[in-house]
Amino acid sequence: MPSLQSLVRANSLMTEAGPMIPEPFPAPASTAAPPKVPGPAPAAKSPAASAAAGGRGANRLQAIARGEKVEPALHRQVFGEKAVLEIDNFQLWYGQKKALHEITMPVPVGKVTALIGPSGCGKTTLLRCVNRMNDLIDSVRIAGDMRLNGDSIYAPGVDVIELRKRMGMVFQKPNPFPMSIFENVVYSLRIDGIRDRNLLNEVCERSLRGAALWDEVKDRLHDSALALSGGQQQRLCIARAIAAEPEVLLLDEPCSALDPIATGKVEDLIQELKGEYSILIVTHNMQQASRISDYTAFMYLGRLMEYGPTAKIFTNPLLPETNDYVTGRFG
Repeated sequence: MPSLQSLVRANSLMTEAGPMIPEPFPAPASTAAPPKVPGPAPAAKSPAASAAAGGRGANRLQAIARGEKVEPALHRQVFGEKAVLEIDNFQLWYGQKKALHEITMPVPVGKVTALIGPSGCGKTTLLRCVNRMNDLIDSVRIAGDMRLNGDSIYAPGVDVIELRKRMGMVFQKPNPFPMSIFENVVYSLRIDGIRDRNLLNEVCERSLRGAALWDEVKDRLHDSALALSGGQQQRLCIARAIAAEPEVLLLDEPCSALDPIATGKVEDLIQELKGEYSILIVTHNMQQASRISDYTAFMYLGRLMEYGPTAKIFTNPLLPETNDYVTGRFG
């Protein structure tokens, strides 16, 4: 599998319309029309045969289902950004089952990158690999690497606890701790041994303002966080995540359990955090991905299919399979 650097060089050969795929030479024009010979019409190629033939418009999904290797379509724009996270030929197995296949992609700094794809395609698995949550599963093994600001995440001797302090993680369902709003926000500082009350107060207010929650809870900071509404709890979890000033913020379908109003507030918050934080988000909501993300990666059955600017993925993708997915023809 080519490295990230070799893919950068390979992508210089791509045009805006897509990868440069040689077209067959046209047959030379005949000076006289050949006589018509009656006979049965030629059999149409089956989808499987078309997929095996490859080329523009081939059905890559069927090729993947047969276990064939399919190269991803990477837009050149993703290589023009500075990367906060580099995923390099990353693979993962659950026992004998391979769940992630040679994923290579840079995640730009200060941008929102969305992972989309059908259920079970590996989006959350990939996200959990960034902060090594899959280490807790005995049957898991990996190959390849991930680098956070140049530092290998999977290098021998990496302190996983210190690594996770460099990231913020927000899950599908809000999970505030059974303690006060204040203690939830400053939890990461507490476990680092910080006891300075002025500093804790400053971080709490800054984080709650950053999560657009300060005005709603400033008069009840010492009330239980469990008394908040679902949308408020999710924004509290985001405030808790950004209190430690992470290098990257990982969001695993953060709006899937919220109503439309709360979802809108979280999406507005993500837009406000963009630039100051680098965000990698998993979502099943195509409209949400198109609204909040700068870059979008389409995954299918553990493979990266296409990765590029969100506007191009949703309006002019390189692959017909990507177009079929974002327009709701499958998935």
